[in-house]
This record gives sequence, C-alpha cells and structure tokens, in this order.
Amino acid sequence: MPDPVPVTRFAPSPTGALHLGNARTALFSWLYARQAGGRFLLRIEDTDAGRSTESYLDALVDDLRWLGLDWQEGPDVGGPAAPYRQSERTALYADFEERLRVTGAAYPCYCTPAELELSRKAMLSAGKPPRYAGTCRELTAAQRRDREARGLAPTLRFRVQPGATVAFDDFVFGAQRFATDDIGDFIVRRADGSAAFFFCNAVDDALMGVTHVLRGEDHLTNTPRQILVLGSLGLPVPAYGHVSLIVGDDGTPLSKRHGAMSVAELRARGYLATAVRNLLFRLGHSTSARGLLAPDAMAAAFDRRHLGRSPSRFDIAQLDVWQREAVHALSDDAFEAWAGAALPANRGAAERAAFIAAVRPNVVFPDEVRAWAEVVFGAPPPLSDAAEAVVRDAGGAFFDAAAAAAAASDNDLATIAAAAREATGRKGPALYKPLRLALTGLDHGPELAPLLRAMPHDAPHDRLIRYAR
Repeated sequence: MPDPVPVTRFAPSPTGALHLGNARTALFSWLYARQAGGRFLLRIEDTDAGRSTESYLDALVDDLRWLGLDWQEGPDVGGPAAPYRQSERTALYADFEERLRVTGAAYPCYCTPAELELSRKAMLSAGKPPRYAGTCRELTAAQRRDREARGLAPTLRFRVQPGATVAFDDFVFGAQRFATDDIGDFIVRRADGSAAFFFCNAVDDALMGVTHVLRGEDHLTNTPRQILVLGSLGLPVPAYGHVSLIVGDDGTPLSKRHGAMSVAELRARGYLATAVRNLLFRLGHSTSARGLLAPDAMAAAFDRRHLGRSPSRFDIAQLDVWQREAVHALSDDAFEAWAGAALPANRGAAERAAFIAAVRPNVVFPDEVRAWAEVVFGAPPPLSDAAEAVVRDAGGAFFDAAAAAAAASDNDLATIAAAAREATGRKGPALYKPLRLALTGLDHGPELAPLLRAMPHDAPHDRLIRYAR
C-alpha cells in the first residue's frame, strides 16, 4: 500500500532559542510534507510553565518564518485540531489519563522522589538497568486511601505488561525491537497534575492526524512507550523516523565551542536564510542536487530514504561557503535590504548603487559592507608602517601624476595608472599596489576601478595628492 498523504509536525518547547538541530528537524518535516502535497503543522509544547515564555514563543515563530517555513495548522493560524498549544489542552489530557486509569492500564503511584532515587541506586549497584520497581503497582484501595490520608500526591503510571516486545519500523533506522521488561512502568501524569511529555506528545500526534513523525534520535527510546500508550487508548500510531544528531568536528554533541549559533544569532550575524537552509538540507540528508537550492527545488530533491543514520558533522566554514553563494545570488534590491544599516544612509541612490556594485563581489556579511563603506566614504585611510613604506617607495612623482590624472579623468583607473606608469616606469604590482594602498589603506579588496567610481568625486585626488612631493 502507498503511504498516505503525509501530515508532519514540528512540536518545539518555547523554553529557549531555536538551535540548529531543531531547525533541521523542522525543515525536514516541512520538506517531506511539501514534497508530497501534505500538511505541516506547528504545535507548541508549553506544559513546562516555569520555563516557557511568550518571548521565546514569539522568537521561535519569527525564526521559523525567517527560514521560509509555513504551516497549515498552528497556534497563529488555527485548524481543525485546535488548540495547538499544549497548555490549552489540559482537560483533553485529563480525559485520556482517566481512560487509562479506569481500564487498569495505568495506576496511581505514591512513591516519593527520595524513595525512587534509593531504588534507582540499588538497581544500579546490583548491575540492573534502573527502572520502576513496581512498588505501587498492586496496592489495594485501602492502601491507596492510607497514602492519600498522609498527604501523598500520586503520579499516574502506565502499566507495562511484562514479557512482551514493542516492535516498529523506523523509516530512518530500520526495524526496532524493545523488550517491555527493559521499559518498566512509566509516568503519564506528574504529581502536580500535568501530563508527562511523551504522553501528551503521542496523544496530540494521534488527535491531530499526524502520519509521520520526524525527530531527533535522542527521542528513539520514547517511541515504544508512546506506542504502548496509543495502543491502550485505541489511537492511531504514526510512522516514526529519528534523525541523526548533529555533532561538532570532534564528534561530540554540537555546542557553541564548535562555532554553533542559534538561528537568532545567525540572523543577527547576517547569515541569509537561503544559506542556512542549504547547509541544514545536507546535514544528514544525501542528495545529488548541486548548488544553491530554492525551497521548492529543495522539496523536490528531498527523500526520506536518504536520511542518514550516522551523526552529521557541522562545519561553520561550510555554512560560510553557502553564505557566499547566497549573497552573490541576491538582486541589488535584496542585497540592499540585507545589508541594511551597514549601507551609508546619507548618500543618494546613484552613489549607493555604485557602492553596491563595487563591493558586493567581495562581501559575505553586513559588517564587511560597513567596513568598506568607511573605506569608500570615510576619512582618508591610515596606513600601516609596511604600507607606508611601499607608498613612500613609489615616490612623489608617482602620486603627483596619479592625482592629476584622477582630477582630469573623472577618476578613471586606466588613465590614473597610465599617468603613474609614464611618470615612473612602474608596472604590474609595483604600479597598482601603491595606488591601492594610498586609495584604500589596504592591499586587497574589491576591484579598484569600481571602488573609484563609488567614491565621492574629489576623494581619489585628495587621497593620492597626500603622497606627492
């Protein structure tokens, strides 16, 4: 049977900035739905009231939109399964928790955190995997009343049947089998009445019609628990695919020490969404598609069968390669919008256009645009000692001729260079290096001819004449 039209989701918690691992999961889920004409929904898992904030939620939505992702259902657009914030679905969870309790699929547990910790340590000391010992599994009604009379607030634990196997096909990692004896009874409702993560996560996937769940491989061990819960409630089980983790060049989980930044930090640095998408698309997903891909082309090239099982290595240098391609692909209007405040505001449209034409082949970030704006429109550039020596070696006659040619030729580089050559006989680097240093203060950068055209009319003459005799 062919797969159903996919319904995928991204279900973040608004407890911090969106990092690259979650951004990649969102992108893959979005691409899979888009490729097959399915639906992509956004669900906010904000049951952790102490850490979830509206500011994080707003930033999260803003980052996703910046990445170019859209959703057909979500907290801001609504949909048939609303509400899409878990904090607004507590009554629904309570109803399903009660179903589990009434049928005996779950039971109240009065063990305190201290008792559970002692039990965990004892199991570890005995060389056993730490799982719930079943202390409250068969309490009588009288024993439960006694504990409640002592003020013990119970959690609700799912009753895992022993001696069974939970099996499923992960569409990334293949066939999976988990022995229920290794799982142990797990909490579906905390003592404070809030639903546990993997309980409400699974229930929401079923009720929202999610057919395919893509998430990080660190959630793989949650899957058998969720399958057990959904089976007990008679709810549909989605297909699961667990995406390999992103690591640094040393093979450890990605962090700031590897140069990783949150999506918000990448945006602030000046990275383009196109660059970030193209890097993420190729982290853990193999493709024959080459070059900078637009979203539709990326969706067409996405194949869940090409999601890798090995950790994906993040390299900030590779992101910079995509950034350079993305910047160079911008239209002039898009470049100006991206460079923003780095462009000189006190210049006319023609001057700004000439400046953009001069510097855009050589810049990758807005800070570089700002630096070149200072070179072109600012005060005459200071020289390092080494640069000063090169300029002085060219001699006063060199710059006297160059300055006169600049004034007479409307700053035409060929005319300036020809005049300096005729005056001194210099050629090649000995001709052009002193000119570049005197005009820009640097021995590298954009082509000199368009830089001269971008400068205020008298600036080239004034910078060259400083070194005439």
